[in-house]
Amino acid sequence: MQLDLSGRHALVCGASQGIGRASAIELAELGASVTLLSRSADALKTVAEALPRRHGQQHRWFAVDMAQTDSLRDALADIVADHPVEILINNTGGPPGGPAHTATADAFEAAFRQHLLAGQTLVQALLPGMRASGYGRIVNIISTSVKEPIAGLGVSNTVRAAVASWAKTLSGELAADGITVNNVLPGYTRTARLDGLLAAQAHNSGRSEEDIAQGMLATVPARRFGEAAEVAAVVAFLCTPAAAYVNGVSIAVDGGRTRSLS
Repeated sequence: MQLDLSGRHALVCGASQGIGRASAIELAELGASVTLLSRSADALKTVAEALPRRHGQQHRWFAVDMAQTDSLRDALADIVADHPVEILINNTGGPPGGPAHTATADAFEAAFRQHLLAGQTLVQALLPGMRASGYGRIVNIISTSVKEPIAGLGVSNTVRAAVASWAKTLSGELAADGITVNNVLPGYTRTARLDGLLAAQAHNSGRSEEDIAQGMLATVPARRFGEAAEVAAVVAFLCTPAAAYVNGVSIAVDGGRTRSLS
C-alpha cells in the first residue's frame, strides 16, 4: 500500500491542538513537510518543533484567524511562494452551541465566514499548486451532524451541512486534475471542543458533566470517546496515493454512533 508522502507539502488548519495537531503529526510521520495554521503562535511553535524530520522535512507555522479572510489570503500567498501545497486539511473550531431558532443572524454569518468562506479562500489559493503537480488532497474535518443533526448545535448543523455540500460539488469539479475532496466526520472525540460542550450542557441543565458524558457514551456502540489520533489516522490515509480513487465521500469516525446508511 502506497502511503509515502515524502516530498509533499501539507497545510493543516487548526493545528495547535486536538484533531488538527494529531493530523499534522500523522502527515509528518508519513514524510510530508507540514505548515501549521491557527490563531495561537506559541502553541503552533511548540507543535512544529515536535514534528518528526526523518525525511528532511521542513515544517513551518503561521498564526492567523481563519475568520479574517483577507489576512488568511495574505498568509497563504507567503505559504505557497516557497513550496506549493498539495495537501489541505481544512479544520477549524466549531460554532458555539444552542438551538437554531434562537441563534442570531450574526452567529450564522460568523460561522459561515469561518467555515465555508475560509475554506473557499484556502482552496482558491492552493489550487494552482495542486494542479501543477497533478496531485491534490483536500480533507475537510467537519461533523457527523451532516448525516444526523445534533440537538443543541443549531448553527453548527447548518453550516457544517453547507461545507459538506460545497465539498461534494468540488469533488466532481476537480477530480480530473488528480485532486480528491473528502470529509472526515468525527464523533465524540476527546478534544477541547468536547470539554466545552460538556461544560456548557452541564451549566444549562444543572446536571453534572459526568452524567452528561455517560448519556453521550450510551449512544456510542464502542462505549468510549474517540481519540484525536484515531480521527487523524483516517485523515492521513485520505491524503496518500493509496486513497487516489476515494473522492467525494463523508467518512464518520464515531465508534458506530451514526445510524444512517449514507
